[in-house]
Amino acid sequence: MAHVALADKGQELSHPHSWITQYVWSQDHKVIGIQYMVVATLVGLLALVMSGMMRLQLGFPGTFTLIEPNEYYQFVTMHGMIMVVFMLTAFFLGGFGNILIPLMCGARDMVFPYMNMLSFWVYLLSVIILVASLFVPGGATGAGWTLYPPQAITPGTPGADWGILLMLISLAVFIVAFTMGGLNYLTTALQARTRGMTLMRLPLSVWGIVMATILGLLAFPALFVAAIMMTLDNVLGTSFFMPAVNILGEQLEHDGGSPILFQHLFWFFGHPEVYIVALPMFGIASDLISTHARKNIFGYRMMVWAIVAIGGLSFVVWAHHMYVSGMNPYFGFLFATTTLIIAVPTALKVYNWVLTLWEGDIHLNVPMLFAIGFIFTFIHGGITGLFLGNVAVDVPLSDTYFVIGHFHMVMGVSPFLVVFGGLYHWYPKLTGRMMNVTLGKIHFWLTFLGTYAIYLPMHYIGILGVPRRYYANGVTDFMPESVATINSSITIAALIVGGAQFIFIYNLIASLFKEKDAGGNPWNATTLEWQTPDTPPKHGNWDDELPVVYRWAYAYSVPGADKDFIPQNEPPSDKTGKE
Repeated sequence: MAHVALADKGQELSHPHSWITQYVWSQDHKVIGIQYMVVATLVGLLALVMSGMMRLQLGFPGTFTLIEPNEYYQFVTMHGMIMVVFMLTAFFLGGFGNILIPLMCGARDMVFPYMNMLSFWVYLLSVIILVASLFVPGGATGAGWTLYPPQAITPGTPGADWGILLMLISLAVFIVAFTMGGLNYLTTALQARTRGMTLMRLPLSVWGIVMATILGLLAFPALFVAAIMMTLDNVLGTSFFMPAVNILGEQLEHDGGSPILFQHLFWFFGHPEVYIVALPMFGIASDLISTHARKNIFGYRMMVWAIVAIGGLSFVVWAHHMYVSGMNPYFGFLFATTTLIIAVPTALKVYNWVLTLWEGDIHLNVPMLFAIGFIFTFIHGGITGLFLGNVAVDVPLSDTYFVIGHFHMVMGVSPFLVVFGGLYHWYPKLTGRMMNVTLGKIHFWLTFLGTYAIYLPMHYIGILGVPRRYYANGVTDFMPESVATINSSITIAALIVGGAQFIFIYNLIASLFKEKDAGGNPWNATTLEWQTPDTPPKHGNWDDELPVVYRWAYAYSVPGADKDFIPQNEPPSDKTGKE
């Protein structure tokens, strides 16, 4: 492998000399980002199919004989864990993080390209281990995606032997992969910025990804040690989490463990994990809204500090997931208070997005539709989160479909709308082609309206008390007959939304061959990734000289300027000024 030194930055790049070193064992951050996205998409489609199977059982109980109770609970567990960790976390940080950070910072690549390559292959290994659990004796674990002991490793739970073991190993391997990638994202953003790119000139996408990386580096170790401790409980018979358990008159070998300890460890990871997904989502949505409203982001510094505040506060709210666990009520008061406090910087971001749109020159192209759709779904999901953050309201609603509706609006629908918006937005830079606009709008409207048809009724049946994670509800006094009809309609809507995602997959692939050339900067954007000499950017991103940055990332519709955008690397003149 030939190494080419770049004198201006003193950085060596390993240029590929074969198809394998260009597309398989690649050290180019853009190729690695696409690799992350492809694997995350494939495993996400698997989770999508599982959710469709669950909905078929709930909407038309007893009709499909291949969905037995064990399979149902395995689908619940695998769907949740894949979507939250192996799909969304990998897509935002491994995918968008890899692609955007060096380009937006004006760097040639990640600081540690070889470790970056290694992080993807370890991530792929974690996905293979996870999917392998579907094929081992007993199948995948059916403990629910939160993996609570003692149920997770107690005989009688689906996958209580091999399934849970492979799930825990895959999580540990994923955390190793994330750590290698995360150190790259953080170091590159802090140390490899080009001349003039101060921290307060960074696009908000980079701020969101960097803060999410910091959260991951601090929160994932809690899950890592929890996974190792539960593995030891399962394999060696230790009792970190397992109390004395008697099954059919037979005493298990465990004694004295604390299931609550696992919940604390899991949610100390689990709630920052919400913001590991949300912060990149906030940053990318901010960039899409500013670019396609042709207006500078309102309150940039406030947005930056809100990202930092949300990151810090996310570590002191974890136990609002545990109000019904039996912990001291005074802790409930504490965590309800911090939950309401963290809503403040989150609400500030919503205000700033709306004020950015106010009197903007809004272009309702496909990326902008997804960004505006995200604002709606995130507001709705956030408001129901305020309900669940209060102990008195959460206790009766806990483990009902209200929680499912809330969680999917804020952590399912909203992130995916931003993922789609980001892909429609940056696809021209990565491929040199535009995506089909008509198919994009069909995809948006089916997804946006369809998700409301799925999740708004869930809030209603949750208030009625319909429990989540039940294979079959049966006939009860508190459930009116309309619940069965609502479940059927939810299932039909879910199948339509699931099918709409294949329109997107088709568009993604077909546009490579059928659509028009995009040019270097089809959206007339200001940030550095759109200013590269080549589209798609070559390995190393820039020619002999790196760009020099003269202003912030949101110089849109500047009074007196010749055009409605001024790139970050355009030298100042009398008409553009310097910021």
